[in-house]
Parts: sequence; structure tokens; C-alpha cells
Amino acid sequence: MASDDPRRRARSVRSGQPSRSDAGSAGAGTGTGRRTGPDSSASRLAEARRGGGGGAPPPPPRRLGRFTGLRSLLNPLWCYHGFRAAVVVLTGFGVIMVFSSSTVSMVSAGRSPFSQAISQGMYCVMGLVVGVVFMCLPARMYRRFSFAVVLFAMLLQLLTFTPLGVEVNGNAGWIGKRGVFTMQPAEVMKLALCIWLPAALHWAKKHSGKIGKLRAYAPLTVLYLLCLGFVMLGKDLGTAMIVLFIGFVAFLLGGYPGKVLAAFAALGIIGIVGLIAYSPNRLNRVLAAYQECSGTDAQKVCYQSIHAKYALAEGGLFGVGLGNSREKWNYLPEAHNDFIFAIIGEETGFIGAAIVIILFVVLGGCMISVALQTADRYASVSLLCITVWLVGQALINIGVVVGVFPVMGVPMPFVSAGGSSLIMCLAAAGVAASLMRAQPQIKADSSRA
Repeated sequence: MASDDPRRRARSVRSGQPSRSDAGSAGAGTGTGRRTGPDSSASRLAEARRGGGGGAPPPPPRRLGRFTGLRSLLNPLWCYHGFRAAVVVLTGFGVIMVFSSSTVSMVSAGRSPFSQAISQGMYCVMGLVVGVVFMCLPARMYRRFSFAVVLFAMLLQLLTFTPLGVEVNGNAGWIGKRGVFTMQPAEVMKLALCIWLPAALHWAKKHSGKIGKLRAYAPLTVLYLLCLGFVMLGKDLGTAMIVLFIGFVAFLLGGYPGKVLAAFAALGIIGIVGLIAYSPNRLNRVLAAYQECSGTDAQKVCYQSIHAKYALAEGGLFGVGLGNSREKWNYLPEAHNDFIFAIIGEETGFIGAAIVIILFVVLGGCMISVALQTADRYASVSLLCITVWLVGQALINIGVVVGVFPVMGVPMPFVSAGGSSLIMCLAAAGVAASLMRAQPQIKADSSRA
């Protein structure tokens, strides 16, 4: 037959086209003339897997096995949302407690009972706006402009030594005009150090092999000591200790030479002890915290601590109710500021005070969890520095109220009255959220939203 001609079959093979007999035999089993070889089967199988539309393949499933049971609490996505929720709840609760604890003192000062609450509400709105803006900024911007931020913070701190400087309760670390506008530049300094020190330490560690450790680490050490010195010259030892803790954590985790860091730590402890011993006021406050107060001291150096304990004892388990505090009737000084936790314990009881502590535990735990899982070393160290600032300061404030630490004048983040502290704490929360969003799982969820 003509279709079995070997010459025609040879020409068909050279041209790449099947002969008629091949085409016929290929379509014989299906009743059609279409190809049913392995290539067409594979193509149909691939189309079926893609949904038949030729689109992109579906994304791979998430690896949820790592975060099951109690380990789900370490899920970066849960930590990100838990952190933001804790910040919002603490801030809103702080506005309520500032209003409740300040009404009597405002009336006694001849002002509206709502004046402090209105001011705190305005600072809350401003801080939330700043925090959202900082959260939306890309994380790489903080590393890029960190040096400019710390220089700006140093400039603000230097203004406290000019005629713009204002002294508040013996603390000279304020600028502005009394009764109109005041701010505490040290709050800006805390955030600046949290985003600058990790970047500077990363650069120094990277280049120390080329230019030597001395030339790599000396500039950032000098600059940090200048920042610390400017804060200490404002006679605010409590804030200076927070700055010292931030620097210690950054140096410890950022690869700073261990022997040099140990020497600086020893010098820091000696310096703190010396400053306490040099100032009779500081020394008396420290002694009052760890020994029995005499009848005379009970009306002087021990007065705040004693009335803070009265407030906590009065609160009991469930508290006396919002607005029903007795200690806020000008018995407890700074009831709406440094000692607001005492009013929280009195009005909401052990339950309310425990919830506040749990919220700070959630806030710190979420930042630590994400910091330990992220591959970005800069983001990890920055998150831990912010954790030391916010959670460490809260623990010191609570410790002062319950009598574990001497009175230091350190406010509770997000809760105590004060515009500088609230705005900068919310700004720090925004920076932390931005650094968290760079984590792959959080970034993927945010992009879908």
C-alpha cells in the first residue's frame, strides 16, 4: 500500500510529521485524529493541576506545624497582632486612669477637672498618628537615617542647658515655657539610641577586621557616652539608668568586645553608687526603701511610698471602683503620673493591676519572640532595645510603687500622664511594628490585607 511505502515514511520522519498510518493508528483507540501520546497526556495533567486556565500555580501551603499547641503563642503573626492590641489597650486605659486620678488635683489647682484628661487625650491622638506613620515606614529607613536621628536627639538635649531649659521637680531635663508647653528631650534620646546603636554596632563589627577594633568601636562609644552624659547632667538619674540599660543590651547583643563591655559595666555601677552617695536626697530615698521609716521620715522621704502602699492595700481584690480612690485626694503626690499604678491598684484592685502587668508581659514577650526568630540582626537588636526601654521602665515604675525600688521619678509607659512620654512610647511602638512587619510571615499577611 502507498501508506506503507518506506520512502514516504522516511520523508515523514525527516520533516517531523507523522505518516498517515501513524496518525491513523494513533487515533484508532479514541475514534479521533488527535494525538494521545505521553506528551499530550502530560500537558492535560498539568492543565488540570493548574485548574485548566494556564494561570500561576497555587502558593505552597504554610508551615503551621511549628506553631501548634502552646507553641502557637510564639507565632510571629500572633505576636504582631498581640503587640499592637496590648499597646492600644494600655494607651486607652491610661487615658481613663489619668482622668480618674487627676480630677481632685486639678480642682484644687483652680482648673477644670477634665483639663488633664483632655490634654492626655490630645497627646494620645498625636501619639497614635505618629505611631501609625512610623509603622508604615519601611524598616530600612530607620537604619539609613539612624545617625541623623541621634544627632537631632542630642541637639534637643543640649537645649536644656540654654534659656529654653525648664526645671520640673528638681529635674532640669525639660525645655519649653512653663504653663504653655514643655517636653522632655530624654524621651527622644531613648528612641534614637534604640534605632542608632544596633546600626552603629553592626557597621563596627563588619569593619573591625579591616580598620581594627579601636577605630571601629571608639566613635560610637564616645557618642553614646555623650548622650548618656547629657541626660545625667539634667539631674534625672532614673532616665539615665534607662539609657544605660538600653546601651548595655545593645552592646551585649551587638558584638561589642566583651572585656571592654565588662569594664564599662563595672565603671557604670561604681558611677551610679557614687552619684547616690553624693546626693543626700537620693541617698535618703534609697535608705527609706530598704529600712524602717521613723515618724519624721514618714512625713518626708517615706511619704510617697507609704501612701502608695495604703492605696494598694485599700484596693483589695476587686478595688473600690473607678473614681472612688481616697489617696488621690491630695494624699498621694503625683497620683496621675509616676504613682498612677497605686491608683490603678486602689480603684481596680489586684485584678486590674494584674491585667496591666499581663499586658506588659504580652508586649515584651511578643517583641522578644519576633526578635529571636527574625533573620535581620539589626531588627532583632532594635526590638530588644525597645523591649528593655518599655517593659523595663514599666517594671521599675511598678517596683517603686510596691516598695521594691526607691523613688526614681520614672513614669509608666503608655499609662502615666505626660505628652513627651506617651508620644515617644507610641512612636517606639510604631518603629517596633515596622521592624516586625519585615518578618516574612508577617509581611505576607500584611500584603494580603
